[in-house]
Amino acid sequence: MDRHLTLIGRSPLFDGIRPDDLEAMLRCLGARTRTYPRGSAVFRMGDATTCMGLVLEGAVRLEKDDWWGNRTILASFGPGQSFAEVYACEPGLPLDINAVAAEDALVLLLDVGRIATMCPSSCAFHARLIRNLLGLIAKRTHALTRKIEHTSKRSTRAKLLSYLSEQAEAAGAARFAIPFDRQELADYLSVERSAMCAELSRMKKENLIDYHKNLFEIVRAEKI
Repeated sequence: MDRHLTLIGRSPLFDGIRPDDLEAMLRCLGARTRTYPRGSAVFRMGDATTCMGLVLEGAVRLEKDDWWGNRTILASFGPGQSFAEVYACEPGLPLDINAVAAEDALVLLLDVGRIATMCPSSCAFHARLIRNLLGLIAKRTHALTRKIEHTSKRSTRAKLLSYLSEQAEAAGAARFAIPFDRQELADYLSVERSAMCAELSRMKKENLIDYHKNLFEIVRAEKI
């Protein structure tokens, strides 16, 4: 864990926490690291947990499968990003999603149950940690709202333009990388892969966008 302390300290969960307090805080939260091979579950649907995860290496995705095995990707998290905060804050609420390693991943598990109750050592950073956690949950809710905004568009093109616009805004540039391959992007936007790829090809021919694998560029703006 020591070699990841700088990354951990940059997490929004630890915003405002002094570096010399970080290790004591991690002990207070019962922090422990676990490795997950690609495709393995960090948390499974139906689990109840008091732990949230912070990605140190690799990537983790939140996915949901319906009765027929159709997958929907809800979110993707890379190094320095956290997940499962909402479920950890309410341990009586079983997960209705799977948290899966999208590639070989190293995850820091933090016992949020120790945040939600008063720390036995009355650590000075406890109140700050609670505020940071509430901020994370608010951002997670906002991200879900944005996903609903993308998937509620009527056409595949409109869904793609909505998503790519958001990614460009987040990157602050017309060129950016997305965290999905083509199948994963189709699952995230709830569209059929071949139809989506055909639409991407048309958009490229029309000089709206350019792309290579997961690298995209918005060449010309178009109203959705």
